[in-house]
Amino acid sequence: MVVTNPLYIAVDLGAGSGRVFLAGLDIDAMLLEQVHRFQYPPVESEGHLRWDLRRIFEQIKEGLRAAGSRARELGRKIQSVGVDSWGVDYGLIDDQGSLVESPVCYRDQRTRAAMEQVFARISREEIFERTGIQFMPFNTLFQLFVHAQKGIHKDARSLLLIPDVINFFLTGNRVTEYTNATTTQMINARTGQWDGELLNRLKLPSKLLPHIIAAGSQVGQISADIATELGIDPVAVVAPATHDTGSAIAGAPLQRGWAYISSGTWSLVGVERDNVLINEEVARFNLTNEGGAFGTIRFLKNVMGLWILESCRKEWKERGVDIDYEVLLRDVAATRGYQAFLFPDDQRFFNPGSMLEAIRSQLNETGQAMPDEPAAMAKVILDSLAFRYASVVRRIESLTKQKIEGIQIIGGGSQNSYLNQATANATGLTVIAGPVEATVIGNVLVQSIASGRFATLEHAREYIAQNVVLQNYSPQHSAACEEAKHRYAAIEGWHL
Repeated sequence: MVVTNPLYIAVDLGAGSGRVFLAGLDIDAMLLEQVHRFQYPPVESEGHLRWDLRRIFEQIKEGLRAAGSRARELGRKIQSVGVDSWGVDYGLIDDQGSLVESPVCYRDQRTRAAMEQVFARISREEIFERTGIQFMPFNTLFQLFVHAQKGIHKDARSLLLIPDVINFFLTGNRVTEYTNATTTQMINARTGQWDGELLNRLKLPSKLLPHIIAAGSQVGQISADIATELGIDPVAVVAPATHDTGSAIAGAPLQRGWAYISSGTWSLVGVERDNVLINEEVARFNLTNEGGAFGTIRFLKNVMGLWILESCRKEWKERGVDIDYEVLLRDVAATRGYQAFLFPDDQRFFNPGSMLEAIRSQLNETGQAMPDEPAAMAKVILDSLAFRYASVVRRIESLTKQKIEGIQIIGGGSQNSYLNQATANATGLTVIAGPVEATVIGNVLVQSIASGRFATLEHAREYIAQNVVLQNYSPQHSAACEEAKHRYAAIEGWHL
């Protein structure tokens, strides 16, 4: 059989590492090949923790070159390129199309006092009523407020979020895609446009903000110069849901009435809705209404996620204890009982000098002992995450007044079988794990809908459900788990 379906390139930028994939959505099978992977930890520069975005772009070009070469080997045409990334961070571009400075990383400490300063000008309640977005100290609103207070570079002409900067470097067009723009907390939730009044009252430079486009829109074509440099055709650059969670949810074969957990460095626990939900209760529990692809709303809560465990693993390795991840999870599964619990969303865990010491501090406050063995400590973290997920799921049910029937866990964390089962046990709901590469798949699906391969997101998700292997976890009830739920609830209540 001659394959005529085109290929798509997905560039997926996480907060520290990036991948470039070549994908094909053929009738009988899905092609998903990683052709390039690269690392880019933020570095201290000019008084802040920053991203070397120029280096990131050079690595993306290497990935595009590799994708083009692989497509020629397969004898197939590339239809388009799509870029997604983490949210909230931005770059400033001058008239000549250059970055005026390296973008500051959201984990930088510059916004520590920004929320209180902003609330002194506009109340927390009004900002939430306008934007429907949860309050995180690193939201673009607060980053830009601090930046404006200290002075924005005089040559800045455009403010572009990270994937929009990459799209600009590829095409020369300055636009911002909607799903990522909503994470800034500067979009009016009801109009879908920049909230000019909010920005003006905070004296923020709204003139730097570009036109907003929807996921699935064509940004432009890769410039002839870059296409020649990389040995590829000047194909279309299509904006997927450029926020990586937006792409991940687009790529999840969600069943009606199910919640999702996008599990990785952060865990995003939520449901997909057709409209925003903004009221005092939602504000009080700090849930968010982020834009999704094709008119959907991601109603969710950020949970600190596997960042806690990965930070501990890094410290153990520095101390000479380097445990393979699979071995660690095997040891966790063999560890009996529930020694202790922590509240994952403690701000001490955001970017501590020592994650182990931050955990010790919290456990001491609640009269709990710090486990000595890595497996026991990892079990505390994973059990606590599972019970936190259950708490958020119950809160979402209460706020939406809709029963959640099951949970789809997607992303890299969906490979953590212990956490998947612990989540099923804690919530009492069936868990389906996968796809692991939901973000890349969602990126490609939006491109494919833009090209006419699928008519709707529902049709595209049906294709994924038929072409990806998923794992099922049924809840296992026990007296020990029930007792642990109550112990965890007391810890969470102590911190909230």
